Amino acid sequence: MGTTRLDNGFVAHCMELLAVLGPIHSKRMFGGHGLYADDVFVAIISGDQLYLKTDAQTRPRFEAAGCAEFRYDRRSKDGSVTTASLGYYQPPEEALESAALMAPWARLAMEAALRSANAKTVKPSSGAAASSAAGSRAASKGRKAG
Repeated sequence: MGTTRLDNGFVAHCMELLAVLGPIHSKRMFGGHGLYADDVFVAIISGDQLYLKTDAQTRPRFEAAGCAEFRYDRRSKDGSVTTASLGYYQPPEEALESAALMAPWARLAMEAALRSANAKTVKPSSGAAASSAAGSRAASKGRKAG
């Protein structure tokens, strides 16, 4: 079986490129790798290509730079095949040459990943938050009067 760039250091190279984000670790997944910065999922390596997380705010920068989107074929239960995407894009080719060139793209991926992670956190209902805030104000007023 042939050696791929994954076997000969491509994952390590990508981890070095993304190190501007902090400690990077890799997990094998679906025949590729997921790359995490401080446990935040920021990139996918698939088919010897690096793809960075995007969202509605960062995607236009990747598209304007002509970056390719990560796409894969998905087979449904009825056997039909559709093309799916996850919102990950390749960085510009020159960004793979150095950490300095990758830094702005890595930061965009981290921003998108953090927004995604924050959107998934459970937020208290507005009624509970208002009640809690009112209770804090009342307690504060009580302390001032005493």
